[in-house]
Amino acid sequence: MRIGFAVPMSGSWATPRNQERIARRAEELGYHSVWTLQRLLNPAGEDPGPYRAVPDPLITLAYLAGRTSRIRLGVAVVNMPFYSPPLLAKAAATLDRVSGGRLDLGLGLGWMPEEFAATGAAMRRRGERAEEFLAVLRALWSEESVAFDGEFHRIPPVRMEPKPVQRPGPPVLLGGTAAPALRRAGRLADGWISSSRADLDTLADQIGIVRAAAEEAGRDPDALRFVCRGAVRVRPAGDADRRRLTGSLDEIADDIAWLAAQGVTELFVDLNFDPEITGAGADPAASMERAEQVLEALRPGR
Repeated sequence: MRIGFAVPMSGSWATPRNQERIARRAEELGYHSVWTLQRLLNPAGEDPGPYRAVPDPLITLAYLAGRTSRIRLGVAVVNMPFYSPPLLAKAAATLDRVSGGRLDLGLGLGWMPEEFAATGAAMRRRGERAEEFLAVLRALWSEESVAFDGEFHRIPPVRMEPKPVQRPGPPVLLGGTAAPALRRAGRLADGWISSSRADLDTLADQIGIVRAAAEEAGRDPDALRFVCRGAVRVRPAGDADRRRLTGSLDEIADDIAWLAAQGVTELFVDLNFDPEITGAGADPAASMERAEQVLEALRPGR
């Protein structure tokens, strides 16, 4: 199982300097990938929880592309309804080019009504809209000229250049936990990404749904990627009621090994969902110290 690490993306520690520091150290230690996340807006007057002052994920990855040379660059996830297919196709193709073909593009459907209202996007029939979106995205990346006449997207004959480095395009990994979303990932995507709130004890069942849908669609399920967002929280050892990936570094390492046996092909350690790291009163220096300890302790091949 490949191991990645999320850069600081929420709260006071999510600065360009700290993002670069984590990404460069992860590359030095042999991590496979670094990851960002998206939160476009938060409802006014509500506690944003782990989504406090989140920067744009694609621009952040473009910045990190120029500060690294080998490590893959992933986003989990950007929500398709907030973009038009040509705008996201162009941004992703450009990011793939400036990174030398290192982009992994995680895509989702979104869920927060305020974000949909603010962007003018429709929440209804998001799944069907997403399927057309993916078709347009991949056509723009791979075909010399594109014309599309769908129910939700209509594009006159056009050309999009330059194309991405990865052909026919960057790997597309779909999020989502409902059965239709899991089946969509199996039918259409290069893989699936679990959420920060996933019940890790049921992950194997969800992977099974994705694999079965791929097989029913005539695709090779063994070719798919199954990426776990590892929402890690370092705490004292020995809590009998602890959740997986919460506890001591040794306990967390054991959980990571267990996840590999559940069919997970990649896991990225994500500290952005730990209130001790990203909460309103968190000390950014202490958050970075914790992150660097975790980076060392969970490094690949340790």
